[in-house]
Amino acid sequence: MQTRFILIQTSHAGNVGAAARALKVMGFDDLVLVAPRWANVLRRQETIQRASGALDVLDKARIVATLDEALDGMTHLCATAMTPRDFGPPTHAPREYFELLSERELAAQRSSALEADSMHESGVPQGMAFLFGCERFGMANEDVYRCNVALSIPTNPKFGSLNLAAAVQLIAYEWRLALGGYDVLPATAPPVRADARQVGGMLAHWEEALAAIDFLDPAAPKKLMPRLNQLFNRAAPTIEEIHILRGIAKAMLQTADKASAARSSNN
Repeated sequence: MQTRFILIQTSHAGNVGAAARALKVMGFDDLVLVAPRWANVLRRQETIQRASGALDVLDKARIVATLDEALDGMTHLCATAMTPRDFGPPTHAPREYFELLSERELAAQRSSALEADSMHESGVPQGMAFLFGCERFGMANEDVYRCNVALSIPTNPKFGSLNLAAAVQLIAYEWRLALGGYDVLPATAPPVRADARQVGGMLAHWEEALAAIDFLDPAAPKKLMPRLNQLFNRAAPTIEEIHILRGIAKAMLQTADKASAARSSNN
């Protein structure tokens, strides 16, 4: 499905750059500006700086004079309007509305609905456009009236003012989730757990070290080593952690040897 983000009469160049960045991190790149304040907004330094690497989105972005031009090829229009209106399209939270669209699509698949040129009979869109108004006044009523839905981001009722680029980011995120989302990539490789043989070798090393520092009496060990075995089984140490523990045992043995040598020299 084609997805387009349309910024209407944007006045701050930085918001254009930040919006481009918001789109790129969510995997979108169709950005259209309708009559922005700056004719060269896509090349302004502030725009480029706030894009923070999303220069390909800026390079592909288009500037048009009218909303009609921006809507070319779009079949389903979503206004972003925080202010309730007495007349116009129904208002929904983004996630709620995208779930409704998904239900329609599933219903269309089950019933094998016939396709029109640009939309299934069920109302499933083939070209989705998200419209954002200018920073000071939001969307004009006549632009909202053209839309299929008004998306309202649930915010603090006492302070619902969102930065334009932040609103773009939230809508892009919710729409990406509705389309299936992305897998979360682990920041680090998963740790490799030590096996029973490695844990056993480490415990033998510790038994020797604990005896060397007189913490363990080999003649009467009681249940110290089995209890340590249970402790490390619960801890599920990694191979790297086993290396650290064996390093500690080695240091204890070296310290015990030095202490023993010092006592012998004094005698």
